[in-house]
Amino acid sequence: MADVVQVSLADIQRAAETVQPLALRTPMEESRWLSALTGSSVLLKCENLQRTGSFKVRGAYTRMSRLSDEEKSRGVVAASAGNHAQGVALAAQALGITATVFMPEGAPIPKEKATRGYGADVVFHGRYLEDALAEAREFGARTGAILIHPFDNADVVAGQGTCGLEILEQAPEVETVVVPCGGGGLLSGIAVAVKATHPDVRVIGVQAAGAAAFPGSLRAGHPVKLDSMSTMADGIAVGLPGEVTFTAVRELVDEIVTVSEASLSRAVLATLERAKMVVEPAGAAAVAAILDDPSRFGTPTVGVLSGGNIDPLLLGKVIQHGMAAAGRYLNLRLRIPDRPGGLARLLSDISEAGANVVEVSHARIDPDLSLDEVEVHLQLETRGESHAEALTTRLREHGYRI
Repeated sequence: MADVVQVSLADIQRAAETVQPLALRTPMEESRWLSALTGSSVLLKCENLQRTGSFKVRGAYTRMSRLSDEEKSRGVVAASAGNHAQGVALAAQALGITATVFMPEGAPIPKEKATRGYGADVVFHGRYLEDALAEAREFGARTGAILIHPFDNADVVAGQGTCGLEILEQAPEVETVVVPCGGGGLLSGIAVAVKATHPDVRVIGVQAAGAAAFPGSLRAGHPVKLDSMSTMADGIAVGLPGEVTFTAVRELVDEIVTVSEASLSRAVLATLERAKMVVEPAGAAAVAAILDDPSRFGTPTVGVLSGGNIDPLLLGKVIQHGMAAAGRYLNLRLRIPDRPGGLARLLSDISEAGANVVEVSHARIDPDLSLDEVEVHLQLETRGESHAEALTTRLREHGYRI
């Protein structure tokens, strides 16, 4: 292992003893549906079932438990879109420390409420995590509160690395570990834990394409801040890697891949349907990468489900988006004769093809339409891409212009 990496296996082993009173040893579940896709065993490490709903409590508690009594008396401050906030709040509650958390505007309501529920004060500031983090630093400088960084701290990375120790214990034959990545704390910790004793195991980080700071930073050789971000995966929406995590990722991680919003939606839906697991978009990033390119993961693979804290309203939207991405929703615009029974015939043809009509609307006033035509817009529910293709073929065969 390169000397520049600030976290060692011994650090992570000590952290495992530290977090034992608070963090759960989360289950490892076999995924038969992903195994069938890849042609080899795929297991899911269920950090979405961790206390507070994500892995973050591991690092937060490790960091905060090592504060001196004088530091604890000053309180702690953190910045987070939600998962680190809950980890800090629960750790503060367990240790009797006052906690203030800065969240970016628009942070998920359930995450905010859960953070307050653990006893922390919540302050909204800025659009992105980096804005909230800057305000948290200012608050710490003004009040003396100790900053608990969400990822760029050796104790935090060591705490997250305890997940890697569990992976090796629960899946000793693993050859590839796939990890969601934002700032890189979880990815760094798992990479240190895995590579120290199993250097041939591949460690792959997964970022949302709309918030992927690591690829450009690795090319540049140093952390580079993104100009903007756009992703539903708030848990991995980090625009600037940390120095600690960047070094570990550069030295130890084999590959960083990115996934689209459609892939994240499809992964959330598939994990809900097939694994019966509720995960947030960030938590489903590893599954998204496997679904995107199953052939890449033809060895015993562990995918980390890093978090399950998703707003129910967002979950509804993601499910719809995921169904569309999987070909389960089909939007069609077509023209039919403007005469009695025309629409009924169309709907009958769709019904006979086994599709379900979700929404239908039609327009007669359009300069591109002939006087005897009407345009119909349909939203249909299908069984998947092949069914959708068969349906459109059938409609064209029946003379409809789609």
